[in-house]
Amino acid sequence: MGLSERALRDGVDALAAIEPRFATALARVGYPPTRIRDRGHVTLMRTIVGQQVSVKAADAMWRRLTEVIGDPVDLSRLAAATDEELRAAGMSRQKSGYLRSLAEEVTSGRLDFDRLPLDDEEAIAQLTRVKGIGRWSAEIYLLFAEGRPDIWPAGDLAVQIEVGRILGHETRPSEKLTRELAEAWRPYRGAAAIFAWHHYGAGADADAAPV
Repeated sequence: MGLSERALRDGVDALAAIEPRFATALARVGYPPTRIRDRGHVTLMRTIVGQQVSVKAADAMWRRLTEVIGDPVDLSRLAAATDEELRAAGMSRQKSGYLRSLAEEVTSGRLDFDRLPLDDEEAIAQLTRVKGIGRWSAEIYLLFAEGRPDIWPAGDLAVQIEVGRILGHETRPSEKLTRELAEAWRPYRGAAAIFAWHHYGAGADADAAPV
């Protein structure tokens, strides 16, 4: 379960107290809505299916996939599905391999979503053992499905853009600088990321610094 509305608002308020420019941005765009995903393999499967396609296309592919492997998802049926069946559901060879990698990690017991390490970096390392799940996808899972409050996806382009705008940088900060700037925001970096996406969606008004 992701960050609750109360936890998210408290995190944003704490950020506004730490950094006055967050307070200014908050007054401009308001609080972000909560973003919550289900814990478990289905959320990661949908991440894989949705890679490099539109939301509409991903939804259609997911519906076709569940016709093959069931809804709720049956990992044993996924493991037994033929290449032809997965291709008919819109899965490329690469995505089929990623889905099978996830099924193998879960059914073997190597990946237990109820027992992920409490240390965020260790949890990211476990999730990224799945083919097709990189650091960004693992961070998004931990933030939205587990509600870990200090996840900081510094490699996300929108996060970089909005951190630059909020803090008044003339150019978009690099991933390294975005990570360094957020050190002062611990342990509320998850709320900072969600607020950055909200600020990005709001269009960052004309008072924001150009990037």
